[in-house]
Amino acid sequence: MNVYILLGTVGWLYVLSVLKRAQLSAFFFIIGSAGLFFILSAISRPYWVWFFTHAVIHGVALFNDLTNWCTITFKNGLVYIINGNNPVMMSIDYECSGIIETCAFVALVAFFPMYERKEKVFYAAFGILYIYLINVLRLVVVIAIVHFGGGQTFFLAHSVIGRLLFYVLVIALYYNVFTYSQLARGIYREFLDRRHSKS
Repeated sequence: MNVYILLGTVGWLYVLSVLKRAQLSAFFFIIGSAGLFFILSAISRPYWVWFFTHAVIHGVALFNDLTNWCTITFKNGLVYIINGNNPVMMSIDYECSGIIETCAFVALVAFFPMYERKEKVFYAAFGILYIYLINVLRLVVVIAIVHFGGGQTFFLAHSVIGRLLFYVLVIALYYNVFTYSQLARGIYREFLDRRHSKS
């Protein structure tokens, strides 16, 4: 492990202990989740990036077994999208692995104060799987558009439609985990309070 990551982690843990003793829950959440995100991002290279990248490639390969719309080179992380005139090469790299979004989600869940430990573990595991699946879906959509639309549609498919689809589905995950569930809990507690006051 890099000495700077180690020193940063020790400093981060010390700041968290101070914030916890001072009962500054908002700052504890912000510093905790931001720090964990940077730590996870830093230690994800090269092994976790490699794992996520190859997991995505194998997910795309399962789709390709049904369609034969592309050729995949697993060792190099390359996808050759077959179309009528101009085959397109797409590289599955750090950006396409989904590691950044996964680290951000896990960091937020880990320090989200409304959930108990078991709930945090469940939502973190669910979020990792969900982000992986929608990332595979995004690349499948890109492959489908380029396969039928030709090489000239790659930018539109990859940089616009694919990313838009991915981030809309990520926002849906965030809404359901961090907003909707808390609103539902609030409504449920309000219902219980009214019921008790009537009785």
